[in-house]
Amino acid sequence: MRRRPLEKSHSHPQEPLCVTGRELYAAALRSGRLKREELADAPCVLDLGLLAPDPAEPATLLPVQPSTALGRLLQPLENRILHNRKAAVALTETLEPFMALSGHDPASQAVTVLDGLDRINSTLDQTVMECQEELLTLQPGSGRAPYLLEDALRRVEPFFGTSVRMRTLYHHTARHHPSTLAYVERTMPEGIEFRTMEQLPERLIIVDRRAAFIPISDDRKIALKIEHPGLVGYLAGVFNQFWSLARPWSEATPAPVPSGITSTQLSIARLLVEGHVDEAIARRLGMNVRTCRAHIAKLATTLGSGSRAQLGYLIAQSGLLDTPGS
Repeated sequence: MRRRPLEKSHSHPQEPLCVTGRELYAAALRSGRLKREELADAPCVLDLGLLAPDPAEPATLLPVQPSTALGRLLQPLENRILHNRKAAVALTETLEPFMALSGHDPASQAVTVLDGLDRINSTLDQTVMECQEELLTLQPGSGRAPYLLEDALRRVEPFFGTSVRMRTLYHHTARHHPSTLAYVERTMPEGIEFRTMEQLPERLIIVDRRAAFIPISDDRKIALKIEHPGLVGYLAGVFNQFWSLARPWSEATPAPVPSGITSTQLSIARLLVEGHVDEAIARRLGMNVRTCRAHIAKLATTLGSGSRAQLGYLIAQSGLLDTPGS
Protein backbone atom coordinates (compact mmCIF):
# COMPACT_ATOMS: atom_id res chain seq x y z
CA MET A 1 0.00 0.00 0.00
CA ARG A 2 1.46 3.34 -1.09
CA ARG A 3 1.96 6.01 1.56
CA ARG A 4 0.38 9.41 1.18
CA PRO A 5 2.80 12.24 0.30
CA LEU A 6 2.28 13.88 3.72
CA GLU A 7 3.70 10.79 5.44
CA LYS A 8 7.07 10.87 3.67
CA SER A 9 10.19 11.20 5.82
CA HIS A 10 10.76 14.78 6.83
CA SER A 11 13.92 16.48 8.06
CA HIS A 12 13.39 17.17 11.75
CA PRO A 13 15.56 18.26 14.65
CA GLN A 14 16.97 15.56 16.91
CA GLU A 15 13.87 15.51 19.11
CA PRO A 16 10.60 13.54 19.07
CA LEU A 17 8.37 16.43 18.02
CA CYS A 18 9.32 19.44 15.86
CA VAL A 19 8.12 22.98 16.61
CA THR A 20 5.42 22.81 13.92
CA GLY A 21 4.29 19.44 15.23
CA ARG A 22 3.95 20.81 18.75
CA GLU A 23 1.82 23.71 17.56
CA LEU A 24 -0.46 21.46 15.50
CA TYR A 25 -0.91 18.91 18.30
CA ALA A 26 -1.74 21.70 20.76
CA ALA A 27 -4.28 23.12 18.27
CA ALA A 28 -5.86 19.67 17.84
CA LEU A 29 -6.20 19.26 21.61
CA ARG A 30 -7.86 22.65 21.89
CA SER A 31 -10.26 22.24 18.94
CA GLY A 32 -10.75 18.48 19.14
CA ARG A 33 -9.82 17.81 15.50
CA LEU A 34 -7.40 18.64 12.67
CA LYS A 35 -7.48 18.34 8.89
CA ARG A 36 -5.04 15.74 7.52
CA GLU A 37 -3.58 18.10 4.92
CA GLU A 38 -2.37 20.43 7.69
CA LEU A 39 0.27 17.83 8.67
CA ALA A 40 2.22 18.04 5.40
CA ASP A 41 5.13 19.76 7.21
CA ALA A 42 4.89 17.78 10.45
CA PRO A 43 4.60 14.03 9.81
CA CYS A 44 6.21 13.45 13.22
CA VAL A 45 2.81 14.01 14.85
CA LEU A 46 1.47 10.94 13.05
CA ASP A 47 4.71 9.01 13.55
CA LEU A 48 4.26 9.37 17.31
CA GLY A 49 0.59 8.39 17.10
CA LEU A 50 -0.62 11.65 18.59
CA LEU A 51 -3.48 11.89 16.09
CA ALA A 52 -5.84 9.18 14.83
CA PRO A 53 -8.30 9.20 11.89
CA ASP A 54 -11.94 10.00 12.63
CA PRO A 55 -13.88 6.80 11.73
CA ALA A 56 -16.75 8.90 10.44
CA GLU A 57 -14.54 11.23 8.40
CA PRO A 58 -11.08 9.80 7.46
CA ALA A 59 -9.82 13.19 6.22
CA THR A 60 -10.18 14.49 9.76
CA LEU A 61 -7.80 13.52 12.55
CA LEU A 62 -8.68 13.34 16.24
CA PRO A 63 -6.14 14.01 19.02
CA VAL A 64 -5.01 11.14 21.22
CA GLN A 65 -4.79 12.14 24.89
CA PRO A 66 -1.17 12.86 25.95
CA SER A 67 -1.30 10.40 28.86
CA THR A 68 -2.46 7.63 26.54
CA ALA A 69 0.21 8.42 23.95
CA LEU A 70 2.94 8.67 26.59
CA GLY A 71 2.12 5.28 28.07
CA ARG A 72 2.24 3.65 24.65
CA LEU A 73 5.53 5.36 23.69
CA LEU A 74 7.26 4.57 27.00
CA GLN A 75 6.37 0.90 26.99
CA PRO A 76 9.11 -0.27 24.58
CA LEU A 77 11.69 1.84 26.44
CA GLU A 78 10.70 0.31 29.77
CA ASN A 79 10.86 -3.16 28.21
CA ARG A 80 14.38 -2.42 26.98
CA ILE A 81 15.46 -1.16 30.43
CA LEU A 82 14.04 -4.30 32.03
CA HIS A 83 15.89 -6.46 29.52
CA ASN A 84 19.21 -4.65 30.16
CA ARG A 85 18.70 -4.92 33.91
CA LYS A 86 18.21 -8.68 33.63
CA ALA A 87 21.31 -8.92 31.43
CA ALA A 88 23.34 -6.99 34.04
CA VAL A 89 22.18 -9.31 36.82
CA ALA A 90 23.04 -12.36 34.70
CA LEU A 91 26.56 -11.04 33.99
CA THR A 92 27.12 -10.29 37.66
CA GLU A 93 26.01 -13.76 38.69
CA THR A 94 28.24 -15.31 36.02
CA LEU A 95 31.45 -13.44 36.95
CA GLU A 96 31.02 -13.10 40.71
CA PRO A 97 32.38 -16.60 41.51
CA PHE A 98 35.64 -15.71 39.69
CA MET A 99 36.27 -12.51 41.66
CA ALA A 100 37.50 -14.43 44.67
CA LEU A 101 40.03 -16.24 42.48
CA SER A 102 41.64 -12.97 41.36
CA GLY A 103 41.49 -11.25 44.74
CA HIS A 104 44.89 -12.62 45.84
CA ASP A 105 46.77 -10.39 43.36
CA PRO A 106 46.15 -6.74 44.22
CA ALA A 107 49.06 -5.69 41.99
CA SER A 108 47.07 -6.81 38.93
CA GLN A 109 44.75 -3.87 39.53
CA ALA A 110 47.62 -1.41 40.01
CA VAL A 111 47.99 -0.52 36.31
CA THR A 112 45.00 0.42 34.15
CA VAL A 113 45.20 0.90 30.39
CA LEU A 114 43.21 3.94 29.24
CA ASP A 115 42.40 3.73 25.53
CA GLY A 116 41.16 6.92 23.88
CA LEU A 117 41.33 10.60 24.80
CA ASP A 118 37.81 10.65 26.24
CA ARG A 119 38.58 7.87 28.72
CA ILE A 120 41.98 9.34 29.57
CA ASN A 121 40.52 12.79 30.26
CA SER A 122 37.52 11.55 32.24
CA THR A 123 39.72 9.32 34.43
CA LEU A 124 42.25 12.12 34.91
CA ASP A 125 39.47 14.58 35.81
CA GLN A 126 38.07 12.23 38.44
CA THR A 127 41.48 11.47 39.97
CA VAL A 128 42.60 15.11 40.09
CA MET A 129 39.26 16.08 41.64
CA GLU A 130 40.15 13.86 44.60
CA CYS A 131 43.60 15.44 45.11
CA GLN A 132 44.23 16.55 48.69
CA GLU A 133 47.95 17.20 49.06
CA GLU A 134 50.08 17.44 45.93
CA LEU A 135 49.76 17.64 42.13
CA LEU A 136 52.91 17.16 40.05
CA THR A 137 52.88 17.74 36.29
CA LEU A 138 55.62 17.27 33.72
CA GLN A 139 54.63 18.80 30.36
CA PRO A 140 57.22 18.41 27.59
CA GLY A 141 57.06 20.40 24.37
CA SER A 142 57.46 24.01 23.32
CA GLY A 143 54.01 24.97 24.58
CA ARG A 144 50.48 23.64 24.89
CA ALA A 145 47.46 24.42 22.74
CA PRO A 146 44.99 26.93 24.21
CA TYR A 147 42.22 24.33 24.58
CA LEU A 148 44.57 22.05 26.52
CA LEU A 149 45.51 24.90 28.81
CA GLU A 150 41.80 25.63 29.36
CA ASP A 151 41.36 22.00 30.46
CA ALA A 152 44.36 22.34 32.77
CA LEU A 153 42.97 25.54 34.28
CA ARG A 154 39.59 23.89 34.85
CA ARG A 155 41.30 21.04 36.74
CA VAL A 156 43.43 23.21 39.02
CA GLU A 157 41.06 26.09 39.78
CA PRO A 158 39.31 24.19 42.62
CA PHE A 159 42.66 24.06 44.47
CA PHE A 160 43.34 27.80 44.39
CA GLY A 161 43.58 29.03 47.95
CA THR A 162 43.89 25.51 49.40
CA SER A 163 46.83 23.63 50.91
CA VAL A 164 47.36 21.50 47.78
CA ARG A 165 50.87 22.08 46.42
CA MET A 166 51.06 22.18 42.61
CA ARG A 167 54.31 22.01 40.65
CA THR A 168 54.73 21.97 36.86
CA LEU A 169 57.83 21.36 34.72
CA TYR A 170 58.12 22.70 31.15
CA HIS A 171 60.82 22.87 28.51
CA HIS A 172 62.74 26.16 28.33
CA THR A 173 61.04 26.78 24.96
CA ALA A 174 57.66 27.11 26.72
CA ARG A 175 58.86 30.48 28.09
CA HIS A 176 58.26 31.95 24.62
CA HIS A 177 54.87 30.33 23.94
CA PRO A 178 52.03 32.94 24.18
CA SER A 179 49.29 30.60 25.47
CA THR A 180 51.60 29.03 28.04
CA LEU A 181 52.77 32.47 29.17
CA ALA A 182 49.15 33.53 29.69
CA TYR A 183 48.44 30.34 31.66
CA VAL A 184 51.47 30.86 33.90
CA GLU A 185 50.55 34.51 34.52
CA ARG A 186 47.03 33.44 35.48
CA THR A 187 47.95 30.58 37.80
CA MET A 188 51.30 31.47 39.36
CA PRO A 189 49.72 34.09 41.68
CA GLU A 190 47.38 31.32 42.86
CA GLY A 191 50.30 29.25 44.12
CA ILE A 192 51.30 26.97 41.22
CA GLU A 193 55.09 26.66 40.94
CA PHE A 194 56.74 26.50 37.51
CA ARG A 195 60.25 25.52 36.44
CA THR A 196 61.83 24.75 33.07
CA MET A 197 64.60 22.50 31.74
CA GLU A 198 66.47 22.01 28.48
CA GLN A 199 65.52 18.32 28.25
CA LEU A 200 62.55 16.40 29.64
CA PRO A 201 61.18 12.87 29.26
CA GLU A 202 57.56 12.12 28.34
CA ARG A 203 54.45 13.60 29.96
CA LEU A 204 53.80 12.66 33.58
CA ILE A 205 51.07 13.59 36.07
CA ILE A 206 51.17 12.45 39.69
CA VAL A 207 48.29 12.95 42.15
CA ASP A 208 48.99 12.70 45.90
CA ARG A 209 51.72 10.07 45.37
CA ARG A 210 48.87 7.55 44.92
CA ALA A 211 48.23 7.68 41.16
CA ALA A 212 50.37 8.52 38.14
CA PHE A 213 49.46 8.95 34.46
CA ILE A 214 51.89 8.34 31.58
CA PRO A 215 51.29 8.02 27.80
CA ILE A 216 52.35 4.78 26.09
CA SER A 217 51.66 5.66 22.42
CA ASP A 218 53.29 8.28 20.21
CA ASP A 219 49.97 10.05 19.61
CA ARG A 220 49.25 9.99 23.38
CA LYS A 221 45.84 8.41 22.80
CA ILE A 222 46.70 5.44 25.02
CA ALA A 223 47.86 5.99 28.58
CA LEU A 224 48.46 4.12 31.81
CA LYS A 225 47.02 4.97 35.18
CA ILE A 226 49.49 3.58 37.73
CA GLU A 227 48.39 3.05 41.32
CA HIS A 228 51.12 0.71 42.57
CA PRO A 229 52.67 2.57 45.56
CA GLY A 230 56.20 1.54 44.64
CA LEU A 231 55.94 2.65 41.03
CA VAL A 232 54.22 5.93 41.88
CA GLY A 233 56.83 6.65 44.54
CA TYR A 234 59.63 5.98 42.04
CA LEU A 235 58.08 8.33 39.46
CA ALA A 236 57.64 11.03 42.11
CA GLY A 237 61.33 10.65 42.94
CA VAL A 238 62.24 11.08 39.26
CA PHE A 239 60.08 14.21 39.09
CA ASN A 240 61.78 15.67 42.18
CA GLN A 241 65.20 15.00 40.69
CA PHE A 242 64.27 16.92 37.55
CA TRP A 243 62.72 19.65 39.69
CA SER A 244 65.92 20.16 41.65
CA LEU A 245 67.88 20.62 38.41
CA ALA A 246 65.31 22.86 36.71
CA ARG A 247 65.34 26.65 36.49
CA PRO A 248 62.57 28.56 38.36
CA TRP A 249 60.26 30.45 36.01
CA SER A 250 61.25 33.79 37.53
CA GLU A 251 64.91 33.30 36.54
CA ALA A 252 66.07 34.42 33.12
CA THR A 253 67.04 31.89 30.45
CA PRO A 254 70.78 31.20 30.28
CA ALA A 255 73.00 33.48 28.26
CA PRO A 256 74.96 32.15 25.24
CA VAL A 257 78.15 30.26 25.97
CA PRO A 258 81.41 32.14 25.29
CA SER A 259 81.76 30.84 21.71
CA GLY A 260 78.48 32.49 20.68
CA ILE A 261 76.56 29.21 20.72
CA THR A 262 73.35 29.29 22.74
CA SER A 263 72.56 26.84 25.51
CA THR A 264 69.92 25.25 23.26
CA GLN A 265 72.50 24.70 20.54
CA LEU A 266 74.86 23.32 23.16
CA SER A 267 72.21 20.75 24.14
CA ILE A 268 71.69 19.89 20.48
CA ALA A 269 75.43 19.45 20.04
CA ARG A 270 75.54 17.03 22.95
CA LEU A 271 72.69 14.96 21.52
CA LEU A 272 74.23 14.98 18.03
CA VAL A 273 77.44 13.53 19.41
CA GLU A 274 75.39 10.88 21.21
CA GLY A 275 74.00 9.84 17.82
CA HIS A 276 70.39 11.06 18.03
CA VAL A 277 68.52 11.88 14.82
CA ASP A 278 66.86 15.26 14.26
CA GLU A 279 63.37 14.04 15.20
CA ALA A 280 64.57 12.56 18.49
CA ILE A 281 66.53 15.71 19.36
CA ALA A 282 63.51 17.92 18.67
CA ARG A 283 61.31 15.74 20.87
CA ARG A 284 63.82 15.73 23.71
CA LEU A 285 64.16 19.53 23.62
CA GLY A 286 60.49 20.33 23.09
CA MET A 287 60.72 21.99 19.67
CA ASN A 288 59.61 21.18 16.14
CA VAL A 289 62.01 19.50 13.72
CA ARG A 290 62.33 22.59 11.50
CA THR A 291 63.53 24.72 14.44
CA CYS A 292 65.92 21.96 15.49
CA ARG A 293 67.45 21.80 12.00
CA ALA A 294 67.83 25.59 11.95
CA HIS A 295 69.88 25.35 15.18
CA ILE A 296 71.96 22.55 13.66
CA ALA A 297 72.62 24.72 10.61
CA LYS A 298 73.82 27.57 12.88
CA LEU A 299 76.07 25.13 14.71
CA ALA A 300 77.55 23.98 11.42
CA THR A 301 78.16 27.58 10.29
CA THR A 302 79.77 28.56 13.59
CA LEU A 303 82.08 25.54 13.59
CA GLY A 304 82.78 25.65 9.84
CA SER A 305 81.34 22.22 9.13
CA GLY A 306 80.54 21.10 5.58
CA SER A 307 78.75 17.85 6.45
CA ARG A 308 76.82 16.11 9.22
CA ALA A 309 79.66 13.68 9.90
CA GLN A 310 82.20 16.51 10.05
CA LEU A 311 79.93 18.47 12.38
CA GLY A 312 79.95 15.67 14.95
CA TYR A 313 83.74 15.52 14.76
CA LEU A 314 84.13 19.29 15.09
CA ILE A 315 81.80 19.39 18.09
CA ALA A 316 83.86 16.72 19.82
CA GLN A 317 87.13 18.53 19.02
CA SER A 318 85.90 22.04 19.86
CA GLY A 319 85.71 21.53 23.60
CA LEU A 320 82.11 22.75 23.67
CA LEU A 321 81.01 19.73 25.63
CA ASP A 322 83.67 20.45 28.22
CA THR A 323 81.90 23.70 29.17
CA PRO A 324 81.07 23.67 32.91
CA GLY A 325 77.47 22.66 33.46
CA SER A 326 77.08 21.21 29.97
